[in-house]
Amino acid sequence: MSELINNREHRQKVLKELIMELHDGKSVEDVRERFAKLIEGISVSEISEMEQSLIMEGMPVSEVQRLCDVHAAVFKGSIEDIHKPAPIAEIPGHPMHTFKWENREIEKKIESEVNPALKVFKESDSPENIKTLLDRIDDLLEIDKHYSRKENLAFPYLEHAGITAPPKVMWGVDDEIRAQLKEVRELLEDYKGNKDEIFQKGEEAVDRVKEMVFKEEKILFPLLTDTLTEDEWLAIYRDSDEFGYTFITPRAKWSPERVDLKKEQPESSVDSDVIHFDSGVMTVREVEALFNTLPVDITFIDKDDRVKYFSQSSERIFARAKSVIGRTVQNCHPPSSVHIVDKIVKDFKSGAKDHEDFWIRMGEKYVLIRYFAVRDEEGEYMGTMEVSQDIAPLQKIQGERRLLSE
Repeated sequence: MSELINNREHRQKVLKELIMELHDGKSVEDVRERFAKLIEGISVSEISEMEQSLIMEGMPVSEVQRLCDVHAAVFKGSIEDIHKPAPIAEIPGHPMHTFKWENREIEKKIESEVNPALKVFKESDSPENIKTLLDRIDDLLEIDKHYSRKENLAFPYLEHAGITAPPKVMWGVDDEIRAQLKEVRELLEDYKGNKDEIFQKGEEAVDRVKEMVFKEEKILFPLLTDTLTEDEWLAIYRDSDEFGYTFITPRAKWSPERVDLKKEQPESSVDSDVIHFDSGVMTVREVEALFNTLPVDITFIDKDDRVKYFSQSSERIFARAKSVIGRTVQNCHPPSSVHIVDKIVKDFKSGAKDHEDFWIRMGEKYVLIRYFAVRDEEGEYMGTMEVSQDIAPLQKIQGERRLLSE
């Protein structure tokens, strides 16, 4: 046993050294051989555990994230021997089958449309070729749906199992890819003759999309297969439509054999008990219906930073899955924005602030996002409420209206 512990401590030490070498400017090829030797004969889950330990020791996620490209370079030759293909990936309708199907379509889209558009643009930056490449980059940004399902549906269950480092690292890379593609789109929309720059950035962004496909297939998906229960996969399946799909429309229905999806979903456990407020009385069902009727999204996190409730308005702006309940609010946001979340919550808890507002453009929507500290009658912090609303229609209101519409 002591030998096993010593081996792990040695691997941990070497892994930290490799990360620091990458931080200091060494390339993937410079550290590839040592990394391959370090992980020889161990499983993907043990590698994830080592990385998670480094994060728990205080190493920033962004530093551990530097290993992602090393993983891909090394695993191309060896990871197939660590994990065999998961049978669930062959079951139409199963979330794993859907994830993999999307990846095949992403690869096809890149090879048949995006790469040819890049090549033609490099040869001639005519208005037509600029428009074609812009359309192809816009199409490729549909991967956001694939990434969002992964981040909001799959990652919570890894976190519940105590696996927190790999999701944080991968989410960080997802955001980098999103940002790279958006930058290329913006450069094309405001084209200034910088053809070589756009081609280079476009090629880099597409390569990273392909690398992420590989990392999912060879690292994330085996980890999910080893970790998730059948009930957790079923929860992912039921919530997937909320986020949408990338380049596909799943038709096949899936459920474990013990579950019959044709039967009606079980009724809510919420009963009709009466709640007495200072200013009135309502049943639990009435309260739930009221929250779901409000023309805003409401999310509540408790004093321990865990998501406790979200409304299900028909005008929902941000997709939510029930798997988010119980998840820390920090894990519900990309690593790059966690510091903002922490600052808001810290200020609310200390009493330095009672609310914070943000507003962003989302296509035709102009979204106002408001955060409020929730306190009891004595001013003690109980949690934070997030309220989101599309205010674009409100900004169009003019004059007065005193009559009912027909």
